[in-house]
Amino acid sequence: MRVIPMVVLSLFLCQCDSQINLPLSDPDNGGLYFPDGFEALVVADSIGRARHLAVNSNGDIYVKLSSSDSIYGGNMALRDTDGDGKANIIQKFGGVDSKRSLYGTSMALHKDYIYFSTALELYRYKLTPGKLIPDGEPEVVLTDDHPHGVHWHITKPVSFDNQGFMYVPFGTPSNACQDLDGTPNGSPGGTGLDPCPELELHGGVWRFDANKTGLTQKDGQRIATGIRSVVAMDWNTVDNHLYIVMHGRDNLHSLFPNRFTPWESAVLPSEEFLRIEEGADYGWPYCYYDQTQEQKVLAPEYGGDGQIVGSCGEMDLPIMGFPGHWAPNDLLFYEGDQFPEHYKNGAFIAFHGSTNRAPYPQSGYFVCFVPFKNGLPTGEWEVFADGFPVVDPIVNTRDAHYRPVGLAEGPDGSLYITESKKGKIWRVMFKGDKRRFGPDQLDSMEKRKSVSHIRTPDKVEDDLQRGLDSGQKAYNTFCGNCHQQDGMGAVGRFPTLAQTDWVTGDKKRLINVVLNGLQGEIEVNGEIYNGVMPAHKFLGDAEIAGILTYIRQSFGNKADSISTLEVEMVRNTSEMSN
Repeated sequence: MRVIPMVVLSLFLCQCDSQINLPLSDPDNGGLYFPDGFEALVVADSIGRARHLAVNSNGDIYVKLSSSDSIYGGNMALRDTDGDGKANIIQKFGGVDSKRSLYGTSMALHKDYIYFSTALELYRYKLTPGKLIPDGEPEVVLTDDHPHGVHWHITKPVSFDNQGFMYVPFGTPSNACQDLDGTPNGSPGGTGLDPCPELELHGGVWRFDANKTGLTQKDGQRIATGIRSVVAMDWNTVDNHLYIVMHGRDNLHSLFPNRFTPWESAVLPSEEFLRIEEGADYGWPYCYYDQTQEQKVLAPEYGGDGQIVGSCGEMDLPIMGFPGHWAPNDLLFYEGDQFPEHYKNGAFIAFHGSTNRAPYPQSGYFVCFVPFKNGLPTGEWEVFADGFPVVDPIVNTRDAHYRPVGLAEGPDGSLYITESKKGKIWRVMFKGDKRRFGPDQLDSMEKRKSVSHIRTPDKVEDDLQRGLDSGQKAYNTFCGNCHQQDGMGAVGRFPTLAQTDWVTGDKKRLINVVLNGLQGEIEVNGEIYNGVMPAHKFLGDAEIAGILTYIRQSFGNKADSISTLEVEMVRNTSEMSN
């Protein structure tokens, strides 16, 4: 009988520790790609438009749906009772019946409570050991009591430190602090307000007592400002700092076509990875970070042209800048032991994917990893999980089959990922050799940086407008960033142009919307939207006629054309009334 040396046996047992009690993976890893040694299984499929999630110490999973209303949205609780990794109990709980239920995002566990948020409130339930669904009604932890109601960038993620404090961002109502009263719908080429009044109660992160409920913003303290929009946020327990990956501003070309090219507008400005320092100012709306120059530059609303630095040299810098419009929607510092040492205390970031990169392919739609040490990245970002879109290139946001949103760490160190289109949940596990994990195992994912939804687009070859007629090209330039090149819009953000009376109905109303913009709540095909469409009266009558004729005869629409004369008449009437 052969005797196995104890040293070899010890190494073997040590290596197998990471695989003890891990369930079988799916043969295709749920359709995703990972570094060598990682595998995945689909925990649940099609539970609804999933956003953030949290995993309890017993393995129960709690998922926030994009809406919190009790009929279409709410929260989902999932439990695996037979150990195969698949959820066989799935129950809904915690619906809220009001318009405040829009923009559901956060789902977090803290002490004995599960927290979730809507656009204007943060709630919590007390969890009972052994029970999947919490009892009773939720407590209202925090209310956004501003009179403005729901607006852009109003998500309410929540993080907790180890000193009894809770952190919540208050996003900005505008793209770059335009004068929405003087020019009610914004205006291409317009100026920003200086000083920006939004910064008094928006554009920053507030700290609250985590032990209290019934809070409003005045009960908290602003710890940092100049932050436009936050969905991805996490507390790093290693260096005791809050970190954020900020959504950068949009529409450099469509708002300032004489200063920025469509290519510049597609890749800029950066999605900024911020280490939040108390009292810091990260520059919005006066500045933005250009990751290609690795510096803050002056925003065009304040006289910038993409090169002028000005007072932006005094603003606090990000620790890293990602390409524009990738839409960072969750951030997780990994504390587990299941993954190789390379991942210990590093940052996973879920990029939901762009909506406004036209005329270039949409980008993002993957989970990246940033190795960390002593509060700073130790290298470049890496592709950790890809394959969510299925298709490549992604011309319209709707083309992507899945869009990653939420990240959570399980009690055994597994990584859980949600996506927002169908509500699929993956569990990612490491089953390779941790001792030998290194550059060779990362090589396959490094090669994925060349796919069109991750790479920097070629200015000529990746331009999707080549060969288009003038009406379609003008639509893609000035409208396609929001409404998408297929006219279907982006769920919850920008309305569809397909088979809606807003497009095929009253010509004068349609022309007026393009000339003068639109602000406030509207209903399109049964869905409520609340945002700002800027005025486009800077376009010529022929250009507007070409755009509107194109949309009235595309996307399944079969309406008659709009002439230059019809646009001219509405323009003259509008100018006379003003």
